[in-house]
Amino acid sequence: MTGSINKLLVANRGEIAVRIIRAAKALGIPTVAACSEADADSMAARMADEVQIIGPARADKSYLNVQALLGALQASGANAVHPGYGFLSENADFAEAVVEAGAIFVGPSAETIRRMGDKAEARRTAQAAGVPVVPGSPGELFDLDSALAAAEVVGFPLLIKASAGGGGRGIRLARDAAQLAEEFPRAQREAQTAFGNGAVYLERFIGRARHIEVQVLGDGKHAVHLFERECSLQRRRQKIFEEAPSPVLSAEQREQLCSSAVRLTQALGYQGAGTLEYLYDDSTGEFFFIEMNTRIQVEHPISELITGIDLVQAMLRIAGASPWACARVISGLTARPCRCA
Repeated sequence: MTGSINKLLVANRGEIAVRIIRAAKALGIPTVAACSEADADSMAARMADEVQIIGPARADKSYLNVQALLGALQASGANAVHPGYGFLSENADFAEAVVEAGAIFVGPSAETIRRMGDKAEARRTAQAAGVPVVPGSPGELFDLDSALAAAEVVGFPLLIKASAGGGGRGIRLARDAAQLAEEFPRAQREAQTAFGNGAVYLERFIGRARHIEVQVLGDGKHAVHLFERECSLQRRRQKIFEEAPSPVLSAEQREQLCSSAVRLTQALGYQGAGTLEYLYDDSTGEFFFIEMNTRIQVEHPISELITGIDLVQAMLRIAGASPWACARVISGLTARPCRCA
């Protein structure tokens, strides 16, 4: 759903809530901070034009409580919701509920969130758009026999990954068939416990890999990239340092990588800000799509610094159907910012 944003409910807390409120104020959009009781005097609450208390401090009683947030939406008279990052930002049911309530969800459609949230389906979608993916099983796996058969084609070493996974969780390494037999049921249990979905798939393990992600914006018809972020320095699969642009890519590699991201974003009919994550094989120079984050990311400010584009304002303009030249050509790097987690 799109249309003019008359009042915005910010369904988050902390830094990102403040960031969204600042962007909305710059565009002249009144804001409502959805706050837990513990955050009633937070910076976001003080900055917003209005505050709606949505429950006690526990996230499951407040920021993860769909009914409480919908109640705040109705009580405030807001006609749009920005979910920020974390919490319900990639929850398709929440996005759907907001639209069914007659409001604008500042982000992609519920269908797109579901499609890209399922990692096996995301791989299929990328392949259909001509975007390279890490060699792996053709679909989800539910039993060991199927996994062993798929492993013969994929080859060892390989990763067992949760289809509904994310954040570096639900991943196990298998270097041979014996280890696959040992780790497969563990991966299924972990996936079921962490994500409520025990389906897994296999991907070939790339030993000398860099983690590079591409920032994109789409308006449903057009898409642009805001170059890439180098985020290979990690601890326990969590990023601790990011740099933009990546210092290892040539101009030709950058063009290939970013063009593939735009191609997939357009194929999705994507609306809003998103990030496509890739593995870059240091030994071959190849890159492979691994997943898409269908939200604004924590690391977005470094992409803003090298392009001069306010991503949160752009999201609000796109969701509110305001004129924004999404088809414009972004050229030139103005800085090389770094961000430490």
